[in-house]
Amino acid sequence: MQIAAEIFKAYDIRGIVDKTLTVEVARAIGHALGSEAVARGQKTIAVGRDGRLSGPALAGALAEGICAAGVDVIDVGCVPTPLAYFAAYHLNTDSCVSVTGSHNPPDYNGFKMVLGGKTLFGEQIQGLLQRIQTGDLVEGRGTITQADVVDAYLDRVVGDIRLARPMKIVVDCGNGVAGAIAPTLFRRLGCTVTELFCEVDGSFPNHHPDPSKPENLQDVVRALRETDAEIGLAFDGDGDRLGVVTKDGQIIYPDRQLMLFAEDVLSRVPGGQIIYDVKCTRNLAGWIRERGGEPLMWNTGHALVKAKLRETGAPLAGEMSGHMFFKERWYGFDDGLYAGARLLEILSARADANAALKALPDAVSTPELNIKMAEGEPFELVKRLKAQADFAGADEVITIDGVRVEYADGFGLARPSNTTPVVVLRFEADSEAAIARIQHAFRAAIDAVWPGLALPF
Repeated sequence: MQIAAEIFKAYDIRGIVDKTLTVEVARAIGHALGSEAVARGQKTIAVGRDGRLSGPALAGALAEGICAAGVDVIDVGCVPTPLAYFAAYHLNTDSCVSVTGSHNPPDYNGFKMVLGGKTLFGEQIQGLLQRIQTGDLVEGRGTITQADVVDAYLDRVVGDIRLARPMKIVVDCGNGVAGAIAPTLFRRLGCTVTELFCEVDGSFPNHHPDPSKPENLQDVVRALRETDAEIGLAFDGDGDRLGVVTKDGQIIYPDRQLMLFAEDVLSRVPGGQIIYDVKCTRNLAGWIRERGGEPLMWNTGHALVKAKLRETGAPLAGEMSGHMFFKERWYGFDDGLYAGARLLEILSARADANAALKALPDAVSTPELNIKMAEGEPFELVKRLKAQADFAGADEVITIDGVRVEYADGFGLARPSNTTPVVVLRFEADSEAAIARIQHAFRAAIDAVWPGLALPF
């Protein structure tokens, strides 16, 4: 069959519904995934889906394809992605798929896949495409059964988290699937919850469910101003990422959230390694060392971070995008709901939750900036920067994922996105003057290797 190769991304499969991602394509992907499961000795796959309108049809077709390879499916219904991951543990399948478009527009959907406890990424996802293209598919007859894991998940989190005092919070789910779980979870933890857009609606009528963008957090800011709630939590479309807002409307970005989590985890795991991605603040490394931990900068991408977590045995990892991975007391998968609960546990022990958040080290920084290019060009641009760019006066040039140039008073980053054809840029420094100087150095370096690009800074 004809299948669009571009939907097979670095960390998942994702396409436009009824165009590049149809029920026939979903069935073929299911057959390939089931065949790969057989090759890995896996017998059962749990399948969950987010609240997108296309979810039931695509999840059903995917399940049929998995069964066609002789692998059984346990359908766990409409649940956040972390609950699909949880189902793999709770139901002892070790394998799962979340049918989700994450934070993409309503006409997108896709698949996040785990086989034998390992998230599929990179060449493993390309391997599914190759199975379809070459007909390397196993034939069999699996069964589909249903299971509800919501109560077990809630019991597991509530059994783990202890708030030192009741808290009043705002919860914004952006009409994503987290809305089916989050209000109940936080009330069971002892919170008074002001709900924003917790009705699951795959058309996302109020705002886009992506808490990494400040414009999507303005309803939380407003609710905090108008109520007596002391902190705001926001979740993305499938519930695996967390956004945090203080009482006075300040956004606490994930790299600063990670400081609090690291301090807490290291109090119980002395000497533990804390993993963070290349987009995170330079304040993290010193913070972690001061608390007896070992900082480890790593590639961006939830699948890549999870793989590094497994390899190192680290108790905690986090990404600037909002994915948090707790191995201490939890399973090591990214879970925005659980991260929110852990945050409240820490803050409830402080007399003033907002003062604790605002006291975290901060710096002058830019949001993510994107250079839009043609497919394949971002990787070529970064390759040229690595080979040719001269960053005079830099303390260090880190090339594990793109080019991160460290100075005494800040850093600049250019890395190719693995999901869209853009170069992602980020700058941080001790002052506006230092940021301007670092941006000037990057502008000169980029212009030297690729003249004429329209730069967003």
